[in-house]
Amino acid sequence: MAATLADIRTKVRLITRSPSESQLTDNSIDDYVNNFLLYDFPENLRLFTFRKVLTFYTDPYIADYDTNTINATDPLADFKNAYITTHDPVYIGGYKVYFTQSRNDFYGLYPAVQAQIQIGTGDGVTVAFDGTLSATPILMGQLIFTSYDANNEGLVLNDVPTIDPVTGHRYILGDLFVPNTGVAVGSINYVTGDYTFTFPAAPETGAEIYAHLVQVPTGRPMSMLYFDNTFTIRPVPDKVYQVSIETYVRPTSLENDAAAKPILEQHWQYIAYGAAKKVFEDRMDLESVQLIMPEFTHQELLCQRRTIVQQSNERVATIYSQRNSSGYNGYNNNNY
Repeated sequence: MAATLADIRTKVRLITRSPSESQLTDNSIDDYVNNFLLYDFPENLRLFTFRKVLTFYTDPYIADYDTNTINATDPLADFKNAYITTHDPVYIGGYKVYFTQSRNDFYGLYPAVQAQIQIGTGDGVTVAFDGTLSATPILMGQLIFTSYDANNEGLVLNDVPTIDPVTGHRYILGDLFVPNTGVAVGSINYVTGDYTFTFPAAPETGAEIYAHLVQVPTGRPMSMLYFDNTFTIRPVPDKVYQVSIETYVRPTSLENDAAAKPILEQHWQYIAYGAAKKVFEDRMDLESVQLIMPEFTHQELLCQRRTIVQQSNERVATIYSQRNSSGYNGYNNNNY
């Protein structure tokens, strides 16, 4: 049954009138096929087939989860490319949680207001300081130490969470940097509040030295923000929880394997027409593009048909949606 990459190559050759390898190599066809499959297809059509559940796990005291660029086996590996969009519902530890993409709404519920704590006073000589800030965990990426030197120039250090070189996850230690230098001059333990750092110059005699920090309670998460390809969770997890969220995934590429097939075999002709369209565009053969557009559109409708039928079986949500025709409403009827 036709549906493999070999069949797609043949179809592309027939459409583009390029029967010879010298006119259009298999490698070139594969590039056109995968460019269309990975980048055009999912934007043209959001199909039910590509809607999947993403599951990952929180770490204790870690609030932010983004693309993992170190561990290829992690569920969030290359997240920003592998997943196209994210959607409700979101479950954490089995509980449905509030999900938003609005920073305004999220931080309206969970303000990240920095407390200001004086940790010392300058003597015009000392540059190194250490101590403990708080018994309550500190929010990562929201800590700064400030003072000023004898020339009345500001002294600022900011924190950058440390990434585990094996797992690719954040952990409870962070480095302290002079902004925009890339040089670490200290460290912070976000859970215990222990810190040590060295200012680039001594604070002026009598100058207050402040820590600006956000103290956060921990517990079972009840809300999630998705912004800038990062999931932010509140309250900050106190232990490991399973997170499940619905996403649209990017289709899997067909990598130089003649026997490889699309996720749904039905898509093979649509992919072939999409790849052929790109060939004509690169050849500046716009007349041929127009000639194949009716069939390209027809194949697009055929691919979309399954999703339309699938969604037509789902009635519009109302306040009564949890009741089905048998009268079940989430409780055993024998309880009434």
